[in-house]
Amino acid sequence: MSKVYTTQELIQVLAAERQACLKGERLKLEITVSGNPVLDQFIRTDGFQRFTAYQDFKAAIHDYQRENRVSGIIWKNLTVKGKTLLYPEVDAELTALTSDLELLKAAKNSILEFWFIVTPEMDLYLSFSNGKQYQQITVPDVERIIQRTEWASLCKYENSNFLEIILQLGWGKPEEAAYKRGRPHSGSEFIHAVNPGNRPIG
Repeated sequence: MSKVYTTQELIQVLAAERQACLKGERLKLEITVSGNPVLDQFIRTDGFQRFTAYQDFKAAIHDYQRENRVSGIIWKNLTVKGKTLLYPEVDAELTALTSDLELLKAAKNSILEFWFIVTPEMDLYLSFSNGKQYQQITVPDVERIIQRTEWASLCKYENSNFLEIILQLGWGKPEEAAYKRGRPHSGSEFIHAVNPGNRPIG
């Protein structure tokens, strides 16, 4: 029986392949930018070929995960204001199995509870236009968004005079949710909590 790779090993394999593609060591040569052979001879296609080669490899890894039931979950620690939360998140390069989605849904309430404990008195912003613009919102606005989401994730930006805690509220497949390419079946909203008077940077 052949060895089944672990989640961490798949993450390492994908990182190595991504580097190989970025260096031009992997190209999908049959890919053209426009599909028109006359135009394509004047357009540099190597970047697109590198990107496509990596996307194909990643899709093969996702198939491997599903066939071998290798989870896409990684566990993260987040410490804010002296409080720490251990929570599950799907690695950005892997896919979520059905069991992973169930785990994310089960962790949603503890993530939300932690977020509400560490963000009182902070200004809240909803990002839109792919994170290029922000609109200030209130806690009831966040609660309305929470009602239509299935899972949550967190991250923070912090230095000696700045703190931003980002709450991702998502539904559907996490790997399709962040960049709105999976809408309406998968998607997410990002809530940014910052100290009063500050603006989000994440």
